[in-house]
Amino acid sequence: MHAGTHRFRRRLLALLAAAVSATVGLGSPTLPVAAAAGSAAATSWNVTHRAGEPGDALTAHLQLDDTRGTLSLGVRRGSTTVLEPAPVGITTDASDLTAGLRLRGHTVRKVTERYSTTTGKQRRRVAHMTEARFSFAKDDGARLDLVVRVSDDGFAYRYVLPGDDEVTVLGEASAFQVPDEAAAWLMPYTPNYERPRTETTAADAAAGDYAYPSLFRVGESYVLLTESDVDGRYAGSRLAHDAGSGRYRVELADERITSAGPLATPWRTAVIGDLATVTESTLTDDLAPDSRVTDTSWIRPGKVAWSWLAGFGAAQRSLETQQRFVDYSAAHGWEYTLVDDGWKTEDWMPRLIEYAQRRGVKILVWMHWSDLDTAAEREETLGRVEEWGAAGLKIDFMDSDAQERFRWYDDILEATAERELLVNFHGSTIPHGIQRTWPHVMSMEAVYGAEQGNVSLADITTLPYTRNVVGSMDYTPMGFQFGTRNTSEAAELALSVVYESGFQNFAGSVEAYRSRPELERFLEQVPTVWDETRLLSGHPGDGATLARRHGDRWFVGDVTAADGPATRRVPLDFLGAGRWRLEVLRDGPDGLVRDSRVADRRDVLTVPTSAGGGFAAIICRALPGRTTCDRPVDRMPLTALSATPQKAEADPGTTVDVEGTLQVEDFGPARDATVRVSSPQGWTVTGGTAHADELATGAAIGTRATVHVPSDAAYGYHDVVVSASYWAPGERAGVPALRQERTVRVFVAPPGVDYVSDLPFAEERNGWGPVERDTSNGESAGGDGGPLRIRGTAYDKGLGMHATAEVSVDIRGAYDRFRAHVGVDDEVGGTATVVFEVVGDGQLLARTEVMTPADAARALDIDVSGVRRLTLRVTDGGDGINSDHADWADAQLRLVTADAADTTE
Repeated sequence: MHAGTHRFRRRLLALLAAAVSATVGLGSPTLPVAAAAGSAAATSWNVTHRAGEPGDALTAHLQLDDTRGTLSLGVRRGSTTVLEPAPVGITTDASDLTAGLRLRGHTVRKVTERYSTTTGKQRRRVAHMTEARFSFAKDDGARLDLVVRVSDDGFAYRYVLPGDDEVTVLGEASAFQVPDEAAAWLMPYTPNYERPRTETTAADAAAGDYAYPSLFRVGESYVLLTESDVDGRYAGSRLAHDAGSGRYRVELADERITSAGPLATPWRTAVIGDLATVTESTLTDDLAPDSRVTDTSWIRPGKVAWSWLAGFGAAQRSLETQQRFVDYSAAHGWEYTLVDDGWKTEDWMPRLIEYAQRRGVKILVWMHWSDLDTAAEREETLGRVEEWGAAGLKIDFMDSDAQERFRWYDDILEATAERELLVNFHGSTIPHGIQRTWPHVMSMEAVYGAEQGNVSLADITTLPYTRNVVGSMDYTPMGFQFGTRNTSEAAELALSVVYESGFQNFAGSVEAYRSRPELERFLEQVPTVWDETRLLSGHPGDGATLARRHGDRWFVGDVTAADGPATRRVPLDFLGAGRWRLEVLRDGPDGLVRDSRVADRRDVLTVPTSAGGGFAAIICRALPGRTTCDRPVDRMPLTALSATPQKAEADPGTTVDVEGTLQVEDFGPARDATVRVSSPQGWTVTGGTAHADELATGAAIGTRATVHVPSDAAYGYHDVVVSASYWAPGERAGVPALRQERTVRVFVAPPGVDYVSDLPFAEERNGWGPVERDTSNGESAGGDGGPLRIRGTAYDKGLGMHATAEVSVDIRGAYDRFRAHVGVDDEVGGTATVVFEVVGDGQLLARTEVMTPADAARALDIDVSGVRRLTLRVTDGGDGINSDHADWADAQLRLVTADAADTTE
């Protein structure tokens, strides 16, 4: 550099030093400002990003107190202070980097991020930011770099600890100082982020810990506090608050965080702007590392049929139920079906996946995170799921922001990406930019969602401005058959647009969907990933109207917290020039009503709404001959195969009558349809076959068969199979038929034995739900348990209980032996302890040791001669009754001879 240039720079620096808080160029920090004589020394810098309207420009103001060596950071939007100065700094086991700091130097650069995502509110993104890096040191040589970024839609800062040595962080001084009077929408912190938000003010909020993202309103500006780029090198955090103050301190999840150097901490992030800017922001992703997955061609977001709220655990254990949801997905063009907690007690998952693949539907499977918490478990379990052909996983119950858990997130994300398995996290942390770095993450829960059964309208209409801003949110709407729903039907439908999620897990039952044909039609069309998102109107807790574009179609969703009828008015100025066709789904007196009209961007859409109401709309170009915005849907006929009876008992040498019926419910015809009854090996069938060249929608074929039980039939259950085969319209020659099966279970009982599950109960009590006959303990309803299975062995007969429980049967001396195999049911998994007791007429006849899921079934063979009332009891083993599912498998009583039995009352 020439000497003249050096002299010019020195003169320029001298001039700038006299100008307090002057900004040098676009986004450049102010150079150090000399303090007035006699005052406390202080040095300050501004970092400004100017790309929009001057009055909207954000300026981060960093100040160094030269006396104490402490740092503070605040933010202005235009001339309004939205975040007042608050401490910054970090403490390690080697140095306190919150005080005693002096500036070593600083640099400024412009940052441009260009990237695409597989999910989210906008797939192609360009983000411009101004970054200033300030290097500080202490007198002992300890160093700290503070990196500040400012953009159109917010600001963020992080710490960088230079050096290659391992670093142990003890805490941060980081805080956000919100003006006391700012309106606030806050959620008390829990590690699964599943609590409703409340509206208060920054200072009036109760003392305690609050979860990200936290929303504040300062004048006309909104501030959403969160964090970005959190992974296993660090821990998550929360906001700690003292009542009466607008300060919210960053509290780390761990007391000690150890990481390899150099360490760059997560970004302390504030999304800032008007409400539309905040809602549409992608800042959390913009700050995150770029994709770790090079080839994303296998990653496909989509709509998911989810059966949990339509049957809970029992539905997950039923192959027939899951096939029904697959059939529904195939009939309506939905890409996925999710099988939730309960399927692992069954052995049919590979069959379900094969069944779904033939219908063009992919299967997602639920897992507890602890099933995958070691490298060996991940290798074995993920390898098995990949071999089956599942498309992805719903992983649940992480429930932690600790560094250890984020290290697990790193491991599972890398392992699933390697196997091309999609991921949806439940019981999880919030998105911190994870969907940019790991684009196979389709969604995360971290929300007080529909499964809670009674989500308030205030919370429903706050989520678009809080939780859903930072990433995909698996709220699971459409559960019409479940809980107390506070939204109208149109507003519930609108949530498919208002809420963004790469996987939209729709929670309705097949029956609930089929009774709402207009809802079905809209859900067939609505995408789950977007090219553009606009907030058209709304306010936290009052309502939200969002427009999202996918390709050349717009979808609009509107939901309100209004307690009575209203008229929603939506200007259409977000549309391009020309004429547009609008199809609006609104509430009518007998359900959803579809209105269609043509308009242009100068018009205002007006829609009448009810209490808790809203509407959904599709908008497309109005072209000659086009009467609808709907696009063709690839679909299969929706059919139903039934078999009766479901269960039967028969003696050797007798017969059982079986009927089977195939009906085309929707989207027929089915071609070349056959229904057939097949018997177990060694049994025979008379009749049992029906055929039709074509079955139109609403048509059915049925058959009746007589099944002959051989005289030497083995004791126990035998499966009589009713099967159906057919082809969908237009399927090419050579593809295999579509097949369905239903099973009639015929039980052949040994002579001289009665099973306890077939006897009337004189008394019954159970720790959870009713005592189950011939199934394990289920949910709160009778008959919703799974198979009785202990250490991999399944049993056809028995009782399923949950400690503390007991059943009494009056046997009146008619039996001389009680036999059973007892143990903890396999569905429990890790933690359960139970003790089994057999009591005759009030006297203890037998008691087992404490049994756990690791124990093999214990065989009981007990003399009950003369006993009039037999009681089977289950107690806890000493660690509480959670998950104490106890099976009395194959529980039976041997009859004494008729002459010996006392059958008097």
